[in-house]
Amino acid sequence: MGDLLSIEEARARVLERVRTLPSERIPLEAASGRVLAEDARASVDLPPFPSSAMDGFAVRAEDTPGRLPIVARIAAGRPAGRELAPGEAMGIATGGLVPEGADSVVPIEATVVHEDNVVEVPDGVDWGAHVRPRGKDAAAGAVVVEAGTRLGATQLGALAAAGVGEVTVARRPRAVVLTTGTELRTPGEPLGPGEIYEANGLVLGAQLASAGAEVERLAPVEDTEGAHRDAIARGLEADVLVTSGGVSVGPHDLVRRVEAELGVEEVFWRVAVKPGKPTAFGVRDSTLVFGLPGNPVSSLVTFELFVRPAIEALQGAADPGPRFHRGTLGTSARRGADRDELARATARSTPEGAVVDLLSGQESHMIARAARANALVLIPAGDGVLEAGTAVDYLELR
Repeated sequence: MGDLLSIEEARARVLERVRTLPSERIPLEAASGRVLAEDARASVDLPPFPSSAMDGFAVRAEDTPGRLPIVARIAAGRPAGRELAPGEAMGIATGGLVPEGADSVVPIEATVVHEDNVVEVPDGVDWGAHVRPRGKDAAAGAVVVEAGTRLGATQLGALAAAGVGEVTVARRPRAVVLTTGTELRTPGEPLGPGEIYEANGLVLGAQLASAGAEVERLAPVEDTEGAHRDAIARGLEADVLVTSGGVSVGPHDLVRRVEAELGVEEVFWRVAVKPGKPTAFGVRDSTLVFGLPGNPVSSLVTFELFVRPAIEALQGAADPGPRFHRGTLGTSARRGADRDELARATARSTPEGAVVDLLSGQESHMIARAARANALVLIPAGDGVLEAGTAVDYLELR
């Protein structure tokens, strides 16, 4: 691969320069999508009391089978107020507190209720049947969600149930997006000769937001040193600066030179990946600086490989990715001799597992055709063709 870095080497060099952002304490209600900076522990036993797993009757197992008077009705949040005495039963709803003296619950469908407020239990009940013991899910003080976890619906529900009202999370990274090119125009404006609509800023902004960043999009800049210098200087005040375009070797590719003049240390330039070879990465103080290619699909692909893992790592994610999944090719794929390729594809589920079908039109400027893609398939460099049915790795497009 000559002087080109492999995907793995480039990713490693990015992550070497990442320092986790400071943490802050926030209400659980505001924590969706945030990454825990500290283990979150249960403040109470979960469940906090022995509760019924069924609608039925709280009983003593030794009193079954038998006919038992119903002496109380227990609803969730409304305990009986007294112990269950030998030879008695209490009606109980799912989630109700099992009273002292009771050791089992018999489901209502396994009983016969008579008009004289007596329940008949035809069969014996096992001790502890249909009772959720106190602390069975988690004991008070136990770790419910570990540091480094991004909080989704499942984690938020678990923490709420465990009585956690606040969590400690890493601060969200502040990211600036800058697209470069005199030819760029805002979608909806009339186009002049040689002009195109600017799409990369919107794509990168959406990708950054989905990774947890607070995003500021700067207006596209013309290919002049002064415009580049002013915009890049502003972007360098953020935690992350992501530029698109201007990182190749043409006379109007100014980004890397201007960044160097502004004190950016270039860590690498050019990666053995298709699309996205001219990707650049550097740092100035604690600011991470990514120079992504201007072709839309190149920008999209290199973000997933290098920028998203950095945004995750800044937030302290235990596994910053990229997280590949395993599937099989539904169509054949030709390999490139010297660069790994990330090909747009559609992933579908089958009884045998995920199958990924490559889309037609894989050129790096073909963003319209990429609209159908929900996956990027890794086609390793090499000779020949990967036939349909070959096992491959793929990234989900979020």
